[in-house]
Amino acid sequence: MLSTFFMKEFLQQPWPWYVAGGFIGLIVPILLVLGNKHFGISANLRHACAACFPGKISFFQYNWKKESWNLFFAGGILIGAAIAAFGIPDPNPVIVHPELVTELKAYGITDYSSMVPKELVSWSSLFSVRGMIMMIGGGFLVGFGSRYAGGCTSGHAIMGLANLQWPSLIATCCFMAGGFLMANLILPFIMKL
Repeated sequence: MLSTFFMKEFLQQPWPWYVAGGFIGLIVPILLVLGNKHFGISANLRHACAACFPGKISFFQYNWKKESWNLFFAGGILIGAAIAAFGIPDPNPVIVHPELVTELKAYGITDYSSMVPKELVSWSSLFSVRGMIMMIGGGFLVGFGSRYAGGCTSGHAIMGLANLQWPSLIATCCFMAGGFLMANLILPFIMKL
């Protein structure tokens, strides 16, 4: 009885922003107290490459085992997402604001049966011109941007700002400006392809 209530009433309902924000905010001091560790996700690609492809590239010549906790952290994110998606799915339909439905309909997106519209994420859409631009071009830009900025949005916007680092403020402002430009100017053009 209690487990049914916990699953239905607590886990499957949307949580308020301040609960998730509080948990994310607590990660910073916990990591700092537990050993001066820095939060970030994009560094995991470097750790994985250093572990799996040891070679003569100086960028990968470091003690990646010292940072292996971060790989477990990223693995926990993937496991948590899988549990949320497959273990405790929300049976209710996805609710989309009517104005957004109208805007997305102009781009040919009408299926809201899951969290991600099938018109955007499916094998047929992946191998279209739009899919190639978004997956390959977007992946390259995200990878290049996080390497050029010295970290990703989680590392700069959560950890760097919490530590009052000036470069993280600049990087976060640039991330936000790039996101606004992409969402309002570039993405509508790509969606019409």
